[in-house]
Amino acid sequence: MLVVEMSELSKPEEDFQDPGEAQGPVEVQLLGAEVGEAASPLASSSTVSSSAPGETLPQEALKESITNLMKFLLLKYLAKELTSQAEMLKKVLKDNQEHFPVVFRQALLCLQLVFGVETREVDPREHTYTTVPALGLTCDVMQSSGQGLPKAGLLVLVLRVIMRNGDPAPEEAVWGALSRMGVCVGREHCVFGEPRELLTQVWVQEGYLEYRQVPDSAPAHYEFLWGPWAYGETSKQQVMAFVLRFRQRALRTVPLLSAEAAREEE
Repeated sequence: MLVVEMSELSKPEEDFQDPGEAQGPVEVQLLGAEVGEAASPLASSSTVSSSAPGETLPQEALKESITNLMKFLLLKYLAKELTSQAEMLKKVLKDNQEHFPVVFRQALLCLQLVFGVETREVDPREHTYTTVPALGLTCDVMQSSGQGLPKAGLLVLVLRVIMRNGDPAPEEAVWGALSRMGVCVGREHCVFGEPRELLTQVWVQEGYLEYRQVPDSAPAHYEFLWGPWAYGETSKQQVMAFVLRFRQRALRTVPLLSAEAAREEE
């Protein structure tokens, strides 16, 4: 089973950029538990076949290539720059260019799952791509002038959890789902920060979530609802369609998707 260790994304980026364009290190961490299980089994064996008959890519080399391509695409996303297949082959795949299709497909799957960003082809003739927020959510732009790693993936998951629990959803249900994903209240996460502050303050102030006391509850209990900005930028139908589309892609691309993760989306 292949696990993409996000600590590897903190390696220097010089290999991915032209001289003078180097930025600070990008540190990322895949979610654990059910979400990690959905993202981590990117290869069901120690090697992955390439398009060339008889040639295979060792699992460690596949893992490194996927991690490096994720990092490269995140840098392009943060810089609001286009990229191309030729650039990815030259700067990332290098000696493993024949394995581009499987590396590209699985890197995009992880980017959708963890960060909530999608890479789309904008010029089929030149194979030029842009990376954009999933569902058009602008939460990453609103925070710190767009600086920092994308958090739209977590927002989509929170909105989905609220939907699954009836909207409003008891805060215990939301925290329980996030803890199973490795995002725990009171514990700083290297991508999402402290989740209580993010959900009950940042996203409430931005209008993506509502966090309120359950009427007449004693002792006080709290619940989460979709906020007005979430309704303005997306819809429950769009979130459901995105989750189902992603799950179908994951089941095709990641045949070892855990049973627990599959049950979470039923």
